[in-house]
Amino acid sequence: MAQTLLAIVLVLLAGHAVPELARWRDYSWLRGWAAQWMGEGGGKTSRYRAVLLPLLLVLVCLLLQALLGQVLFGLPAFAFATIVLFFAWGPGDLEADMQSVLKAPDSDRRHAAAQALRPDPAGEPLPLEPVALVEAVFASALSRWFGVLFWFVLLGPGGALGYRAVQLLARRSGFREGFDADHLEVLERTARILDWVPAHLIAFTLALVSDFDAVMSTWRHYHADHGKGYFTLDLGFLGALARAGVDADVEAGDGYAQDVADPLTELADARTVLHRVLIAWLVVIALPALILVGR
Repeated sequence: MAQTLLAIVLVLLAGHAVPELARWRDYSWLRGWAAQWMGEGGGKTSRYRAVLLPLLLVLVCLLLQALLGQVLFGLPAFAFATIVLFFAWGPGDLEADMQSVLKAPDSDRRHAAAQALRPDPAGEPLPLEPVALVEAVFASALSRWFGVLFWFVLLGPGGALGYRAVQLLARRSGFREGFDADHLEVLERTARILDWVPAHLIAFTLALVSDFDAVMSTWRHYHADHGKGYFTLDLGFLGALARAGVDADVEAGDGYAQDVADPLTELADARTVLHRVLIAWLVVIALPALILVGR
């Protein structure tokens, strides 16, 4: 667990110190592999064929990790895990994208910069409004940060790369060539399954680092209003909880401003809250290592 934490910290530091490195996160190879993979089926293929490619990536990474772990005290395995995690983080740099919106000199460039916060770049234009910005930032943080972080901790580099591959194949238009409606349905369902635990962990952490009562009350009301219960793949609750937590923070003056109608104030506080959530996750990941050191 200590090596896992160190790899995460190194990736975060590299992204902060050298943000230009984000341009190396190029997944054009995955687009080509996916097209070839689906084309090899010839005609109608199994609806589950699309998810076999990410599964293959996971298995290959697990095998490489096991082999490299036997060499030079595991240092090559650690380097491999760190590189894969950095590659799977993103795409792009969410921190830089938020900063671009906050620092834009005028409304036109601010609106243009905000489009990078969309979970799906091919989706509808993102309006420069508090609700839309907060929901988009948290949805992007789930797929860019916390989802990949969760699966990296659970399965190592294979989990991180497999998660990223599913997200791209399911939700990025440029990766969908060769997929029919059945393939896309399975990919989207798989993406939601992979997001389910991280989304709930974000929700619980959000309650701890912002306004607990506001977040938990919103969580209960969301599920009561939608009538689907807690154990479904409806992850829309995350946007509602994000708005509740950020609004409560802003109204409490935690960001030295109390205007919940100001999109920049809401975005700035959403970034602060996300940092708190990330730090809380890192603390939890560090606990096993600290306990072992204490012994």
